[in-house]
Amino acid sequence: MPPPEAALRPPQALALGLLQGPSELLPISSSAHTALAAQLAGWRYEEIDPAARKSFEVALHGGAGLALAVALRGRLARLDRGQLAALALSLLPPALAGLALRGPIERRLGGPRSIAAGLIAGSGAMVAAEVAGGRRSRGCGDARPADALALGVAQAFALAPGVSRSGATLAAARARGFGGEPARALSLLTAMPVLTGAGALDALRLARRGRGSRGADAHRGARVLGGVAAFASTLACVRALGGAQRLLPYAVYRVLLAGAILRRARRGGAR
Repeated sequence: MPPPEAALRPPQALALGLLQGPSELLPISSSAHTALAAQLAGWRYEEIDPAARKSFEVALHGGAGLALAVALRGRLARLDRGQLAALALSLLPPALAGLALRGPIERRLGGPRSIAAGLIAGSGAMVAAEVAGGRRSRGCGDARPADALALGVAQAFALAPGVSRSGATLAAARARGFGGEPARALSLLTAMPVLTGAGALDALRLARRGRGSRGADAHRGARVLGGVAAFASTLACVRALGGAQRLLPYAVYRVLLAGAILRRARRGGAR
């Protein structure tokens, strides 16, 4: 008899959802920490069907996006028409990239080596951006459509596991001369529609698939529980982790984390 299909149990989904808040808001890659936490705990996370695993992670992002919408509702209400248009523009690159590349990403990326590569590549971009943007200090009011497009392209690159949406957008904002606090504000604002939109689209896709799909039903509880936990942890962390963030310490941490992931991969023979 073949072994039962790997699936997340409720305590595991809850733990990964609670981890989503800090790992999403800090430039350290939530996908890398989700995979590593599951691996360290000895869970069969990598054995879960790639599409189901990706849907669970999208549910975590969706919960985080809803928490950002709640936390940033006052700032969003003060945006003028031009700023709202720029925010919509920042959504275009990751939306197009997600529609075109979701399948290849699910099939080919997400293993330890690809996550480590994303961590290292993102670290290099963060260091370069901190150095390049260190002498300038633009504010949020200086943001233009070209800046929104750059942040959107950064979020498209962050579809690759390990790159980090937060790290990519902070690096893009710093490279374009925004100071630490404006860069963080822009990173959060542009994250909200991407995260909530991805979560909503995935929920709609699964609903259309219907109850006839055993694969969709098997992981529904984990997605719901993980999404709720991600919402709570992100809402709690968005203020606790407030303030400008220096990128260099996180870049060093990411390189060390990549090294730890690669060592474990070599020991376990993972790809």
